[in-house]
Amino acid sequence: MAYNVLIVEDQDLARELFEIYVNSSEKFHLLLSISNASAAVEVCRKNPVDLILMDVMTELNHSGLDAAAEVKAQFPNIKIIIVTSMPEFSWLTRAREIGVDSFWYKDGHKDSILDVMERTMAGERIYPDETPLIRIGNATNHEFTQRELDILKELTTGDTNAEIAQRLSVSVGTVKSHILHMMEKTGFKTRTELVSEARGLGIVIKGRNMEGGSE
Repeated sequence: MAYNVLIVEDQDLARELFEIYVNSSEKFHLLLSISNASAAVEVCRKNPVDLILMDVMTELNHSGLDAAAEVKAQFPNIKIIIVTSMPEFSWLTRAREIGVDSFWYKDGHKDSILDVMERTMAGERIYPDETPLIRIGNATNHEFTQRELDILKELTTGDTNAEIAQRLSVSVGTVKSHILHMMEKTGFKTRTELVSEARGLGIVIKGRNMEGGSE
């Protein structure tokens, strides 16, 4: 019997590709395809879902990670694979904390995602070792320390150094020092340039509905 798959993806092309991939396999059956993560729990209540392919950033800015947490809390036997193209550094950690079964960076290859789906249903937990390598200025995202990434993410809020320092329980001097180090690494002349590029590349993403848990 084929496994019932729920697709949660707001990008039309990606959703259509996932639908094609699922329909091409005798091991999986496309139960439903939706664009808003907030509806995932209700779908699971009303349907025999075996596996969810869950994007992180979905329609109306609803977080797939928040939805995954709700699903796992109510339906722990449903397998979830987070699928994303964004290299945001905190999502891997949060997915593990939630109990998400596997994590897959979109690469457009049918065999790749189907393999992860089959192995996940067989009980494996498939996670990449690290986020995709992204060049930012003269550096890459892998050259930033964890604390630098934490501060860079907070910078996207537009808050002052003092506000960021208080939120992260560090000194204002520490915040300034890390910002300076990141600008030196990347070659950017202003913090605005640094933040704009990091946000545009998806290296750090912070928003009202992207903030559950430790994300």
